[in-house]
Amino acid sequence: MTQTALARRLLDVIEHDILPLTAKGVEAGNKVFGAAILRKSDLSLVLAETNNELENPLWHGEVHTLKRFYELGERPDTKDLIFLSTHEPCTMCMSAITWAGFDNFYYFFSHEDSRDAFAIPHDLKILKEVFGLEPGGYRRQNAFWHCHAMADLVAVEEAPLRETLSEQSRRIRQTYAELSERYQSTKADNHIPLN
Repeated sequence: MTQTALARRLLDVIEHDILPLTAKGVEAGNKVFGAAILRKSDLSLVLAETNNELENPLWHGEVHTLKRFYELGERPDTKDLIFLSTHEPCTMCMSAITWAGFDNFYYFFSHEDSRDAFAIPHDLKILKEVFGLEPGGYRRQNAFWHCHAMADLVAVEEAPLRETLSEQSRRIRQTYAELSERYQSTKADNHIPLN
């Protein structure tokens, strides 16, 4: 698997598999976070999911994806899989990814994006208040996993492909901005703690 193939595929999964689920979730009153699991060998999709906090405040996009993954009858070993998150996982979700045995995760939006662009500051607030960490203060490479920002994958590409991937990234950002506006305008009607 090349970095180019990986960048293309992860963006496609966000745009075509996670985003449609998230749009339905936001219409119901859930937040904009989603995730997917892919095979390392051929980048095929195992599962895509989205936030389901209306059912359970613990069903963040990543945790709900893991819940659904473990409900599959047969599932691949996590060492053979890639974990993709639309937003840099919060501390609960990072822990869940770790406990599930993944050795990696990739994310599209940063914690700062969640706070600044999506008006959902809880990840950084919990990092600071509970763990005493500043934004980005956790170890991105550790004994359990390595995490990767999608923007870094796109930035290293050569000119024509970089522009294509950057354009797709802009489309994804625009769609999430629209979904975030919808969520923010209706969130007072739901009963999600820390909304």
